Amino acid sequence: MKTKFLIPLIAGLGLLCACKGKSKSSSETADSVSTESASFTKEKSLTPKSDSLPNNTKLVKTADIRFKVKNVQQTSERIATLTTSLNGTVIHNYIHSTTSDSVNIQKSNDSLLRVTVLSISDDMTVKIPPGNMENFVEQVTHMGIYINKSKMDITDKSLEYLSTKLKLKNQYELIGQQKNGESNAKDPDNLLALKNSMVDQQIGNRKIDDSVKNSTITLSFYENNIINKELIANDNLSAYNLPFSKRLSMSIENGWDVFVDVFVLIANLWILIPIGAGAWLVVRYYKKKKTIALAKN
Repeated sequence: MKTKFLIPLIAGLGLLCACKGKSKSSSETADSVSTESASFTKEKSLTPKSDSLPNNTKLVKTADIRFKVKNVQQTSERIATLTTSLNGTVIHNYIHSTTSDSVNIQKSNDSLLRVTVLSISDDMTVKIPPGNMENFVEQVTHMGIYINKSKMDITDKSLEYLSTKLKLKNQYELIGQQKNGESNAKDPDNLLALKNSMVDQQIGNRKIDDSVKNSTITLSFYENNIINKELIANDNLSAYNLPFSKRLSMSIENGWDVFVDVFVLIANLWILIPIGAGAWLVVRYYKKKKTIALAKN
């Protein structure tokens, strides 16, 4: 009788234990799958895509400003100081002056007063970190009397940068295949052209990186025309003459010297005087004799 009750009880306990073990195994399997899925998702998210952009977009900022100032030299020095304080660099600075008009006024025989109208201007190019660009532009515009023009451009070079990067990747793969003998393209000229193209592309991307890190600002400023006066030597040699009294005394001396020279010349020719007198007497004698002969006839 007892055996009839024990058999169903033992069977029920065994079935209950089997169900719990299966449930626990299913739960562990589900947790394992979930963990592996999360791990795979995490690894997938951490794996960079070959065609993704770099850390950020490639935005190139440039600006062009032209304005009038009170003093070009002082403004140039202030801009250079401001550029240095904002971690920038002056890469071009050209101060030049143009002569609008000029006149020479004679002060004396050997000196002139030259009056010149000058137009002074300066062309500068600076590189500023993009974060300091707006601050720089604001401070520079406050240095001017008024602004002739002010322009700022932002160019997105992201796609150009990515295109070059992907082309470089393909070219590196092609060179790798050539080294491993997987590619039949072994023309030296084509290979050299390919490598040169890769160098140009790398340089192009580096230029983009530099343009992104440093914004280029072109500045042109000028001041009012100035009048410059300077005393200079007279380069006209005909203007260098002696005083009148000195020139008169020298003329008298020169005249006397000429008279003496003529007299000396006549003295040197004294033999001509008796020869001329003798010739005159001979001619006179023959004329007189001819006249007497005609009178007798």
